[in-house]
Amino acid sequence: MNTPSNDSKNLLALNKPKGYVVTRSDELGRKTVYDLLPDWVFDNSWMPIGRLDLESKGLLLFTHDGQFGNALTQPGKCIKVYEIWVRGHVTDEHIAMAMSGVENKGELLKALSVEVKGFGGAKTKLQVRIDEGKNRHIRRLFGSLKDPKFGTPLKVLDLKRISIGSFDLDLESGKWRYLSQAEESLLMKNLA
Repeated sequence: MNTPSNDSKNLLALNKPKGYVVTRSDELGRKTVYDLLPDWVFDNSWMPIGRLDLESKGLLLFTHDGQFGNALTQPGKCIKVYEIWVRGHVTDEHIAMAMSGVENKGELLKALSVEVKGFGGAKTKLQVRIDEGKNRHIRRLFGSLKDPKFGTPLKVLDLKRISIGSFDLDLESGKWRYLSQAEESLLMKNLA
């Protein structure tokens, strides 16, 4: 795709695969999300809205409009939904603790909701909703909880962001697209 000709395009979505860092360049020489996007995204100062760590995947939005970025990253304003696999059996007690909040490294980490989606051996699949995005928020939150059987911390094995506000991930891994004006408007209208 060539350089955009329509200035009304303020947001683009990328389905970030694992193994890419969310930065413009990396001092360790790792692949960055900009390697998945056209050169003009880098050249025209498109910036990621929020982060996903190296081992996380899923929906990542980019903008060149600071108002969009600020609106979508304000704590309590935009709900983000994740599908995760956790090593260990997540109990109702874990869910209650995750929703009331746990302290980790001086920060209170919590989820708006946690729903069990299934089990696979000693793993639990969850859908987690949060409205803020502290550094490694979900990994640290669940890592602060103990497996009742073994007494070891739960560990997030796989994390995928599937929605930001009203926008649901609809792209194959490594692919990107613009949000339509209607999608942008709905996203901004539905901020909490």
